[in-house]
Order: sequence, then C-alpha cells, then structure tokens
Amino acid sequence: MPRLGIVDLGSNTARLVVFSYEPGEWFRLVHQIREPVRLGEGLGRDGKITAAAMRRAELALTLFAQYASSTGLESLEILGTSALRDAANREELLETLRDLGFEITVLSGEQEARLGVLAVANGFDLTKACVIDLGGGSAQISFMRDRGFEAGRAYPLGGVRLLERFLQSDPPKEKEVEALEEAVAGELEEVAGVLAASSTPLVAMGGTIRNLARVVQRRSRYPLMDRIHGYFLEREALDALTTRLLGLKSKKRARISGIKVDRADVIVAGALVYRWLLRRTGRDGLWISGYGLREGAFFERSLPAPHLITDLRSFSVGNLLRQYARSGGHIDQVRYLASELFTELQPIHGFGAREAELLDAGAQLQNIGLAVNYYRHDRHGAYLVASAPLNGFTHRDQALVSLLVRYHLKGRPRLGGYRRLCRPDDKRLLVTLLTCLRIGEHLDRSRMGAVEGLRVKTTPKKVTVEVLSKRELSTELWELERHQDIFRAAFGRKLQIEPGHISR
Repeated sequence: MPRLGIVDLGSNTARLVVFSYEPGEWFRLVHQIREPVRLGEGLGRDGKITAAAMRRAELALTLFAQYASSTGLESLEILGTSALRDAANREELLETLRDLGFEITVLSGEQEARLGVLAVANGFDLTKACVIDLGGGSAQISFMRDRGFEAGRAYPLGGVRLLERFLQSDPPKEKEVEALEEAVAGELEEVAGVLAASSTPLVAMGGTIRNLARVVQRRSRYPLMDRIHGYFLEREALDALTTRLLGLKSKKRARISGIKVDRADVIVAGALVYRWLLRRTGRDGLWISGYGLREGAFFERSLPAPHLITDLRSFSVGNLLRQYARSGGHIDQVRYLASELFTELQPIHGFGAREAELLDAGAQLQNIGLAVNYYRHDRHGAYLVASAPLNGFTHRDQALVSLLVRYHLKGRPRLGGYRRLCRPDDKRLLVTLLTCLRIGEHLDRSRMGAVEGLRVKTTPKKVTVEVLSKRELSTELWELERHQDIFRAAFGRKLQIEPGHISR
C-alpha cells in the first residue's frame, strides 16, 4: 500500500508521521518520530530564530530523511508553520535547508487554519465548530461550518513566544501572569465575544492541550485512558490544573505524569490562554482533538476534494476492521440477523437508530481479536476497540461497542469501569444489544448463511421467533435455549424459537 510521510516543522517540536493507506478506503498511522527542536526560540525576544534552534532543525530533518531513505518511503512532505512564517531571518534557515536537499512548504496562517478544520471535520461528528490550534509560535482560531472552513487566522499567542515575552520567572510571578492575560485579551477579545454569544463547540488541538488533558485523565483514572481524541476537558479541571502548574517550577512540572519534559516550561503559557478563553466565553469545557495539521494535510492529499469522509462513523468501523480482519459472509449474516431482531423488537425495547448503529458496529468488530489469538479473542478484541480511533463515536459509544465485543459470545455483561461514561439506562441498552448480537451469532453457527429471514411474534409473556430457512437448522438452534436468561433480562419475556421452512 502507498505510504505518505508528513513533517510538521513547528515552533516547539518537529514531528514526522507516516500513514499507510488505500485512497478512500482506509488509512493507518504506521510510524512517527518526534524531536523537540524549539525552532521558535528567540522569536519572543528579537523576532529571530537562534543559531542553536536552526541547528536542531537541521539535525531533526536529517534524521527524518534518513528514516525515509532506509524504509523506502515513497513521499515525504515538510510543512513549516509559525516560526518560519514570522522570523526575520527565516530566509537564512530556508536557504540552509535547501542546500541540504530539503524543500519546505511554509504555510500561511489561513492555510494552517484550514488544515486544522479539515482534521476536525474528519475526526468529529460535528458540522460546525470553533477550532483552536495553539502551538509554540502562534494560535490558529478558525470557524467550521457545514464541515468546511468558514474563516480563521493566526494570533501571536504560541506557548514559546508567550513564555519568552512574559513568563521570565520560574514559577511565574503574579504580575507576569496578569501581563500575559492582558495580551491574550487584547488579541482575542473580539473572537471571544462572538463565541460567548453562540453555542458553537470548541475543539482544541496541539501538544499543549493534549498534555493538559492527559494529566487530567491520569489523575482522575479516566476509563478510556488511551483515548485522548474526543475527550471533553472540563473548565473546572483545567482551572485546577493551571493553578497547580503556576505554583511549580518547570523541573517539578516535568515530573507530572502526562507532561512531556520538553513542554514543562511552555505548558503554563498555553494553559493560561485556554483558561482565559473558557472563562471569557462562559464555556464549561472543550473537546480535545488527537488530530491536527499533519492529519489535515494527509486528508487533503489522500482524499478527493472536498477531502471529506462522507459517513464518518461507518468509515471508522470499516477502517478498524480492515486493519485487523476482513468482513465476510458470516459477519454480514450476523449483522443482518441482529439488526432484524433489534428492529422487530423495537416496540418492546424502545431504542432507536443511534443504538442500532452501535449494534451494527459491535457485530462487525466482534471477531477482530482473532488477529491476536483465538483464545480470549473476545477480550483482545475489546481492548483493540477501546484503544482505537473510532471517529464520530463518543467515548461512551466506544465503551459500549467495546463491551459488545467483550461479551458477544458469553459472560454476564457489566459496565465495569466504563460506568462513569455511561447514561443511567445504558446497562439495559447493553443487555438488549448483546441479546440481539448473541442470537444473531448463533443463528449462523454453521457459517453457511442458512437463515434467510425471521418472523417475530410478541405477547406480554413470550416472544416467538420463527427462523426461516430452506435447510435443517439443528446446528443453529441447538444452543439458543441457553440464552433464555439474557433474553428475559432484556425484554422481560420468554424466548421461543421455532423453525420455519421456505419452500424451494
């Protein structure tokens, strides 16, 4: 499969990401290398990149080029952002890099903002959003409407730049924090006023906000610890963490689980920007994007215009399935039978289309654990689902799909550690979906697709399922009796299975 390498030469870090993909079908991040180059060093003081920062950039790009050469990488694209846009001596660095064989595409503030919006459009089930990408040199704030870029620009509020301009003490003094917040207000008051008057969701990306969110997740023992994308960081938690970080020296911040050592000094500046914005707009939090400029660039290059995944949730399930397994006749048959049962029993359970979508995702992914091992493949599969990017699904949705995979064959279903992500009625929902999934699985026990349809009749005490086939169904029906308990728990009725023959 083709592979595409993209380098984000940022003001704080340089990162190479490599995607393997089949255009329009699936993609996967297969490798990344991160180097803390601190290219924006000096911009907050005299507007110039230092000689030491230039040298670090050269070494990082040389490392990336060596990786590309040794692995036969078909394509490597290098994107420069704020530091290379704004530095007074940018041409000196660009000329040096060209002499070394590196061609850099320096993005404008709007181009960078557009790529951030594209990353959110293909990473969240949202049609509109305010996208905030705070890096080392600048902060891009953009508006997305109908999954497309509406407007956006870059502001000189990157973490490295703000650190050098305002936070000279370690830890920062109160007057330094006040001066930084005044500068933020001077830049963002207008856009904050627009946001305060709307309900547009805030989506934040970049290393600073991911580190902050990861600290909160770990301190609270968040159930989906491996999933930062799609996490909702509450303002109260961010306020508490920011206050804590302001009281620590950078060496102590570097020891906090979730904060990368090279971000320990700049993270406070970024946290103050986000704290000010949430307070000013009256929001109770913001969504964290694990995607950013690099993913936006990948989508722009791998998908035809307008570079959007049409059905995000369906694509995400299929994308995960293709990485570990292949769909086939059995999976399609289980999906059909489970869906038929769910639809026929809808007057009893009362759930709707979104819950049916969770059932379908669980039916497709139930056997991906076989990629690890047959034994305990239900547990292996549940882990893969819980830790994978299922874009378009909430963390609560993802937890429920993981539990469907975990219990699709046997076991007493429990919400367990996911309970805090779930709604009050989700235990009943889980049991309902599992009942449909397990019966669908057993009705194709022989893997022959023998069942061609179902007829369901309900009474206050019993549900009769007539299983239609042109063949003898002894293999499919002989174990169904053992699902009486879970069926009664889901629907409050006894299950009766009757064979029904279709004439040839």
